Amino acid sequence: MSENKIVVDARGDACPIPVVKTLKALGTLGGPGEVETIVDNKIAVENLTRMAGSKGCTSASEQTGEKEWHVVTTATATAAVEVAAGEPEAAECYVPAAKNVVIQVASDAMGTGDDGLGHKLIKGFIFSLTQLDELPATMLFYNGGARLTCEGSASLEDLKNLADAGVEILTCGTCLDHYGLSEKLAVGEVTNMYVIAQKLIGASVVVRP
Repeated sequence: MSENKIVVDARGDACPIPVVKTLKALGTLGGPGEVETIVDNKIAVENLTRMAGSKGCTSASEQTGEKEWHVVTTATATAAVEVAAGEPEAAECYVPAAKNVVIQVASDAMGTGDDGLGHKLIKGFIFSLTQLDELPATMLFYNGGARLTCEGSASLEDLKNLADAGVEILTCGTCLDHYGLSEKLAVGEVTNMYVIAQKLIGASVVVRP
């Protein structure tokens, strides 16, 4: 356990207060140390984890009750200086969509007719997702769509932005193997057809561009 540690009770606090409180606590550490934040919902845990990564800190979380999580954010000396120089009031948080929207991408081109046009369309579609107020919960990539999550993809930066915003990015492992891309995945995680089936069955809305 770190000797330089602050405990923050953020139970009952709405977004983005847990993040703001944690940032302020990190700023008062004055050097390497830990901030343990107690929250009562999973979304707060996800927001704190994202914040830690953006500030160069590490984080670990543990659920200790039905509605209680402890999130420990650990700051190095460099991270502590960065946090102290920042503005906690500017903290943002991700609020998931009310609907469980799943987008399934089966090709690296959108529509049929002209593949060159289709590549431009799918790139535009994925960029447009980053501009929406309500984001999808999950994006599933399989068959030719697996190319979009790999090195060299024109949509990689937009997909990374979506992942940072909390969108789950999953790519079929069998498809990566088939196209020789197993070592090229650059965003999200590898998945299998069982998980893909679960995600589709559990979705409230499925969109296929």
